[in-house]
Amino acid sequence: MVRSRVLILMLALNGAGFHSAAQFPNDEEAIKSLMAAATDAFSRHDAKAWAKLCTPDARVVTVRGEFMKGAAEIEKGLAGIFQTRGRNVTLKTLAMTVRFIRPDVALAHVTNELSGLVTPEGQTLPPHRELSIRVVVKDHGVWRITAFHNTIVQK
Repeated sequence: MVRSRVLILMLALNGAGFHSAAQFPNDEEAIKSLMAAATDAFSRHDAKAWAKLCTPDARVVTVRGEFMKGAAEIEKGLAGIFQTRGRNVTLKTLAMTVRFIRPDVALAHVTNELSGLVTPEGQTLPPHRELSIRVVVKDHGVWRITAFHNTIVQK
């Protein structure tokens, strides 16, 4: 009994390797389109459109460490950012890689340049680069963001 469990575990771990994006060219393009839609929604300050790109139970950690759980909370949190420090922000994607964990789960690393961020006093900050890691899942043929974590890129 123990041997069979160990064997099953070994077989499961052996098959849990990463897959190259070249194995899934249509899915890679769909994920890149998803990332472009997220960037566009953010630059348009459309929290509702951004949240619709997420799974219902998605989780977001902003560059400032703010945590949002679930699409409704993500929409509300982004709307708050767009009303305050992010009222003039725009994003420009500089680089993106996609790495498949399974055919229906992938990691996207996205480097963006963020411009237009303002201080509480209303002063516009210089542009900076941010790197996000996004876990995306394919459910019923549609790719969605299920986890997002962002950080400032140090020069």
